[in-house]
Amino acid sequence: MNTITFPLLNLELNINKTAFTICGVPVYWYAILIVASIGIALLLCKKQDGKYEIKFEDIVTLSIILIPISFISARIYYVIFSLKDYKSIVDILNIKDGGLAIYGGIIGGLITAYIFCKKRKINLLNLLDYIVPFLALGQGIGRWGNFINVEAYGTTTNLPWKMGIQGPNGVEYVHPTFLYESICNFIIFVVLSKISKKRKYTGQITYYYIVMYSFIRMIIEGIRIDSLMLYNLRISQILSCILFVVFCIIIAKKENKCLKNK
Repeated sequence: MNTITFPLLNLELNINKTAFTICGVPVYWYAILIVASIGIALLLCKKQDGKYEIKFEDIVTLSIILIPISFISARIYYVIFSLKDYKSIVDILNIKDGGLAIYGGIIGGLITAYIFCKKRKINLLNLLDYIVPFLALGQGIGRWGNFINVEAYGTTTNLPWKMGIQGPNGVEYVHPTFLYESICNFIIFVVLSKISKKRKYTGQITYYYIVMYSFIRMIIEGIRIDSLMLYNLRISQILSCILFVVFCIIIAKKENKCLKNK
């Protein structure tokens, strides 16, 4: 049982990681939220059937392949940069306490989508433009699994919206970075949904997603205490910085081209 407090709201929550059990097998809130995020994303995708010449049935087929591969790649990415924390294969396979890296999942998903589009003769950027708003929404929902597991939080703070957790020396007040990222992802979803109604060029929604997400991740990663590290470098922060700069340049060139063609 995890005890989490929010002094600003005079709120204290006692949360069990396990939602319920089936025949003695625990079902975790973390898993439920991930499944819920996928389900909601697919339902919303269905309403966009035919947009950008993408069929929903192709999205369903891709999802069956992409989802497990993304989970595996997200875990592999996390484990690679946290090898010291894993002593056996059993530890590596145990994800009930989290340990998934979104960038690893995105990389695995992109490779899978690329191969899928090649075989189906689908424009990859059209497919990505179709799904990335719902990816942002899913990320926003999934971050609440980090809240329940009391992970992905930040450094200590005295800001009014601080979150209290049980530390080795009693209650510690920290940045609720899971909440920061969740809110930002919901905002990204809304912004991308609006942009998608008047897309100016193929890939626009994807490029904007990468720029917005990498920007917020670059900032939030700086105050997290559980960042994946390579020597003294925060892997996700460095990757976010690179993606932000590269895709800002791409967007600037695309927008400039659109202005010239008017």
